[in-house]
Amino acid sequence: MPHSESTLRTRYIDDGMRTGTALATDGVVLAVGSPGFDRNTGTVFLYTKGENEWTLSGRVASFSSNLGDQFGSSVAFGSGELWVGSPGRGGRRGTGGAFVFEMDGQEITGTRMVTATELPSGATFGSSLAINDHIAAVGSGGYDVRAGAVIPFLLGSTLVQGDPLFDDVDGFESISGGLVECTDNQAAAFPCKDVDMTSFVSMQDLGADRGIRTNDLWGWEDPETGKEYAIVGLTNGTSFVDVTDAYNPIPLGVLPMTETATIAVWRDMKVYKDHAYIVADGAGEHGIQIFDLRQLRTVTSFVTFDETAHYEGIFSAHNIVINEETGFAYSVGSSAGGTTCGGGLHMIDIREPANPKFAGCFSDGESGRRGTGYSHDAQCIIYRGPDTDYNGHEICVGSNETAISIADVTDKDAPISVSMATYPSVAYAHQGWFTEDHRYFYLNDEIDEANGWVDGTRTLIWDLIDLDEPELAGEFIAETTETDHNLYVKGDLMYQSNTGAGLRIIDISDPENPFETAYFDTSPVGGRGVSWSNYPYYKSGLIAVTGGHYGLFLVKKKEIDL
Repeated sequence: MPHSESTLRTRYIDDGMRTGTALATDGVVLAVGSPGFDRNTGTVFLYTKGENEWTLSGRVASFSSNLGDQFGSSVAFGSGELWVGSPGRGGRRGTGGAFVFEMDGQEITGTRMVTATELPSGATFGSSLAINDHIAAVGSGGYDVRAGAVIPFLLGSTLVQGDPLFDDVDGFESISGGLVECTDNQAAAFPCKDVDMTSFVSMQDLGADRGIRTNDLWGWEDPETGKEYAIVGLTNGTSFVDVTDAYNPIPLGVLPMTETATIAVWRDMKVYKDHAYIVADGAGEHGIQIFDLRQLRTVTSFVTFDETAHYEGIFSAHNIVINEETGFAYSVGSSAGGTTCGGGLHMIDIREPANPKFAGCFSDGESGRRGTGYSHDAQCIIYRGPDTDYNGHEICVGSNETAISIADVTDKDAPISVSMATYPSVAYAHQGWFTEDHRYFYLNDEIDEANGWVDGTRTLIWDLIDLDEPELAGEFIAETTETDHNLYVKGDLMYQSNTGAGLRIIDISDPENPFETAYFDTSPVGGRGVSWSNYPYYKSGLIAVTGGHYGLFLVKKKEIDL
């Protein structure tokens, strides 16, 4: 059968229209979705076929359109009808929708809207469509926090909605009871080098519903009992796990996000005096949750916890930084409400752990993408490094998107900008950590790999022998090309969570010439187990590692005897 080619033309041309996102034909009419039309309101262009080419014959739109509806994201013909998906309908808290246009040849004879019952907000109902003579299947890509589902409808004089259809298999089951040794660069399903897996806690056992994923984590050692715990961030709360027996971890319960917050990708936490301080970014009115960890001592079955106290001085925040020596916390990347301090250091006195008090602001207006001193993350310490001018001062190094910012925050009423430094091919200064002698600061850039600006995962090495003049001493380029995320230093080792490459352990005994010595890949297939963060500071030598949609990995270097 001969084939011919032609270009579909329309007089409606604009950047971002995304014309051709969806296509469907009934043999007479060709429907072309353009969900970006008119600032994402969306439309569908209709073409009819002549002898030699398709001709634009009309355009359909929602009868109650709004910016962001993305009408035309999906299209399908069936049973004399044209169905059009509008997954953005209702905005971020909406559920989406679909519109049905009754067709008589090329004529539209009727219109109605289809919605589904019991959809969660953000369900994006209408993100895809498929129809035959009996059933319409409507995709809902945002269902269960973007895990997705299909909503079926039985066609007839009245639509009959069926139960959502979805794949409920998400990752691996928990692993416990004994060591999974790294042999021939493999530990069970996970590639590795000189890192053994002691156990694994699945998302389900962490208390997470379908679609929820992990993000940041921290640890706590009970000073009274010596027990070790993992504090695991979820997109809708925080899970607590007793990891004292590294081969048989015990999930204890979940602290839900605050009632006024929304589910968000980012959740971060730190610990001071047996209390966890928890923030979330892009979560609306979340604030800082304060949780007394001592209550974990008496848990005998899985619990839904309540927060101990709440700090309302900020709404959302990208991270929480704590200097345990001084008893001050620093909310960074604060937004959405409260005293945001330009996204810089929102300083909080937490010396009374359950009674936090605002202590002031600091931001370096020469840094950050908007020039407000926004800090994506920071580390604050009592400085004991080689620069004697600042010995004994409280120093914060902020990873400020466009640069590192060094501040002296000893006097909370009058914090001082010490210096600011940028570097070649800066894409997004993300997070970093001091060496234990406070001479060097290792920084990761979150976006340089994705931009193709570097040949491998890059770690920047800052020599801070003079805090007034930070010097870029070198770069460590890994053999992997994955995006780096959080890194931490313990002794002569740096522990990097590098998303799709998992946990990478770097020898920094020669600080300006690091090399990789071990790894554990948490995401061997499809990017579902990307590692956001790790916690290497347990006295036992255990390392806790988050793995995206999979769960919590507990691992150890081979020479460590637990």
